[in-house]
Amino acid sequence: MTAVVDVAVRVRPVQDKEGIRNKLTQFATFCMVGVTNTAVSYFTNIAVLSLVNLICPGLSFDYIIANVVAFLLSVYWSFFWNSRKVFNIDTRNKALRRRALLRSYVCYGMTGIVLNNLLSTLWIRGLGISKYLAPLINLLITIPVNYLTNKKWAFSVKDSGAASGGDGRM
Repeated sequence: MTAVVDVAVRVRPVQDKEGIRNKLTQFATFCMVGVTNTAVSYFTNIAVLSLVNLICPGLSFDYIIANVVAFLLSVYWSFFWNSRKVFNIDTRNKALRRRALLRSYVCYGMTGIVLNNLLSTLWIRGLGISKYLAPLINLLITIPVNYLTNKKWAFSVKDSGAASGGDGRM
């Protein structure tokens, strides 16, 4: 990862190479957490779909149940790793941690529940795309939105001092 960041910093001459290196490293780490988060979300989604179809075959909103369960588990997974490896919040400060966790759920709630279910309904019912493929297509829209909302609000230093690894800017 550091080799990629070093190449990116060398390609474009800038005054604050260390600052750029830190931002690129933060983004790359966020992406690595995102890959694991995506796997947790997708496999949870598939497992819940399978379980719901086993218990209640033919249920028309099984994908919504799967999306909600995948959301709850994957947001906590993402928060856990982002708070330690990306945005570096003080995990000993319980009030700060709770606030960042709540904000993470709100950020991901807008994309993970509202936007994800709207998009899934469009893909599945509107365009006839498989309910097993729809969550992957949704990622093209939800990942960038999640990064920006977490960076600018959930882990923002500007209003809470919640993070030491980010400065609320990118």
